Amino acid sequence: MPARTVREEADLRTQTLDAARSLIAERGHRDLSMREIARAVGCSVSSLYLYFESRDALIHTLIDEGFQRWYDEQLALNERWLDPWARLEAAARRYVEFGVENPELYEIMYMFHPRSLERLPKELYRRIRRSLDLTAANVLACAAPGGAMTEADARTVAAAAWATLHGVVSTLLTHRLDSRIDRAGYVDRAVRMVMDGVRACAG
Repeated sequence: MPARTVREEADLRTQTLDAARSLIAERGHRDLSMREIARAVGCSVSSLYLYFESRDALIHTLIDEGFQRWYDEQLALNERWLDPWARLEAAARRYVEFGVENPELYEIMYMFHPRSLERLPKELYRRIRRSLDLTAANVLACAAPGGAMTEADARTVAAAAWATLHGVVSTLLTHRLDSRIDRAGYVDRAVRMVMDGVRACAG
């Protein structure tokens, strides 16, 4: 059998990730196996292990993909908006949109129970934290000059803001928003609450 070209190898890797993402979206990840993924791709199981050492390593790659995409969006917003308050609000609104527009990716990023996967590699964990660190930097930039807010404070505020927005996205993705509540109004109110909370902490 002739060796695969670089392009063919890249295509197989992409097809594997696409297949895994689709299978997870259909019925979750707990019973997902490399054999099932190989069947969906149309290759041997051994071929998958050339690119991913385990099923969890494959899922970690999908997690990394999701956080990288969101981090790229954050960087683009930072370039577009110079004012840190505008950056924070734009990022808050875009975060909800990002989650709703990419439900499969979002589920993989956040909705796995950590005990059902191998521990995240340190480098991946550091990459994931970049989004929080960027948000914290914008929170700190909003703080009153000479104020008491520290980097640790800003990180805590950023994490609390994320928790609120994550709750909004999760409610929308699971269709658990009360039918009497206007969806757009719900998102807008949540973003306003986040911004009001940052203002209260920023001094």
